[in-house]
Amino acid sequence: MAAPRSFLCRLALAYNGSSRGIHGLSGAVPPEGNQRKRRTLLQFLSDHFYDVEALRLYLLQIKMSKVHQENRSLAHIREKYGPYIAGAFFVLKQGGAVKFQDHEWIRPNKRGHFSREFLKLQTVPVQAVDASGCAINYDGLDNLLPLKELQSLSLQHCPHVDDWCLSRLYPLAGSLQELSLSGCPQISERGLACLHHLQNLRRLDISNLPAVSYPGLTRILVEEMLPNCEVLGMDEAQGL
Repeated sequence: MAAPRSFLCRLALAYNGSSRGIHGLSGAVPPEGNQRKRRTLLQFLSDHFYDVEALRLYLLQIKMSKVHQENRSLAHIREKYGPYIAGAFFVLKQGGAVKFQDHEWIRPNKRGHFSREFLKLQTVPVQAVDASGCAINYDGLDNLLPLKELQSLSLQHCPHVDDWCLSRLYPLAGSLQELSLSGCPQISERGLACLHHLQNLRRLDISNLPAVSYPGLTRILVEEMLPNCEVLGMDEAQGL
């Protein structure tokens, strides 16, 4: 029988707080130390999880806790450096890239590190954001919506971007010209309907959205909703 959720929470806290914690496995230890820790972890799992479902819930809890942490509000940075720096820092920490107006793209390196030189650009608007594959969710958008001069936003292959996220994009209606939602597994027709606020869009990529039931019909409706926008993806003959 699967362990109750409250039990899993207490279990996670107890185990992560001990010297045998899961987080400790990422540290640099000798080969024999690695083997000993693997045995310890396996013993821990066998002692406390009675079926696969309990283990699945535990791992899912860890994953969602990490996503929540990555999408926390950066209000303290916004207060100190302004909305442009806070938004840029949020995207870069997630592994994305940003482009300030009249500046080159800023991207983290393979280790996720990036220069703090952009902190000097407090008065320079963020012109483009590439958050492809990032863990941005509904709450994380709080860090992007203050970017009132944002012209291009890529949310390609973002696993947590859903219909509710699209309903929040209307504050960017005055500036946003390019939007890519390609490969977002949780976006459906309902979310795309919320884009009617974005009348300044000139390019919209809605290719490869598995949650859309009738791609061809959806594309026709989106093109009618945004007559001045080039819509990419979803063959009109598909799903009619």
